[in-house]
Amino acid sequence: MSVVLTEFADGVAVFTLNRPEAKNAVNLEVSEALAAAIDEFEARPDLTIGILTGAGGTFCAGMDLKAFARGERPSIPGRGFGGLTEAPPSKPLIAAVEGWALAGGCELALSADLIVASREAKFGIPEVKRGLAAAAGGLLRLPKILPYPLAMELAITGDPLTAEVAHQHGLVNRVTEPGEALTVAKELAARVAANGPLAVKATKQVVAMAANYTDPDAFVAQRKFIDPVFASADAKEGARAFAEKRAPVWKGE
Repeated sequence: MSVVLTEFADGVAVFTLNRPEAKNAVNLEVSEALAAAIDEFEARPDLTIGILTGAGGTFCAGMDLKAFARGERPSIPGRGFGGLTEAPPSKPLIAAVEGWALAGGCELALSADLIVASREAKFGIPEVKRGLAAAAGGLLRLPKILPYPLAMELAITGDPLTAEVAHQHGLVNRVTEPGEALTVAKELAARVAANGPLAVKATKQVVAMAANYTDPDAFVAQRKFIDPVFASADAKEGARAFAEKRAPVWKGE
C-alpha cells in the first residue's frame, strides 16, 4: 500500500497521507511520494484544485522522529518538508484536517490555501519543546494569518490551538463535525472546480503573491498571470456561456 494515496475525479485531486500506524508522520518516502503526486496534479489540465488529508483520523503528526534519529531527513531540496512546504502547487490546495496537525503536519496544513478542520482538530508547532524550531514554514506563515501575539504564543510555548479558535482568527475556513472534514473539503473543492481552471490557477497565484508587493508593483506583477487568462479560449467560452444562458464547458486552454 502506498504511503500517499491519490484520487482524481471531477477536477479535484485528493492526496491522503497513509501511515495511520505512525499517525501519518512524514519520512523521506512520504515526501517523495507526495512530491510525485503533486507533480502529476500540476501537469494535468483536467485537475483544478487539490485536497491534502490524512488516513486514520489524524492529519499528520509531523516528522518521523525515528527516521530522523537514523539520520534521515524528510525534506526535498527546493521543495521542503513533505515535498511541499517550500514549493506549494500553483493550483489551489485545501487541507482537510482531522485530529492532530502537529509540527511539520501543521506546516503542511499551512502550505495549503484553505483549511477545513474537524471540531476536534488541533494545530501546533511544539518544536521548541524538543529544542528545535518550526523551520518548515510555521514561523513564517503563522504571523501572516494570526494576530502577532497569538502567533508568537504558539511558537514560543509550543502549545496547540483548537480548530474553533483557529477558525475565529481566520486560520481555518470551515469547522466540521468529527469525521466530516474531507467531505466538506470536497464540497468546497467542487465549487472551485466548477470555475475556469486557468482563471482559478492565475487567481491563486496573484492572491498568494500580493502581500509581497506595493499596489503599483502588484499591478505590474499580476500581468504575467492574468493576461494569458483573458487571451484564453476559456475566457471566450465563459462569455458565450453567459450570453447563451448555459453552463460553460472548460478546456483549460
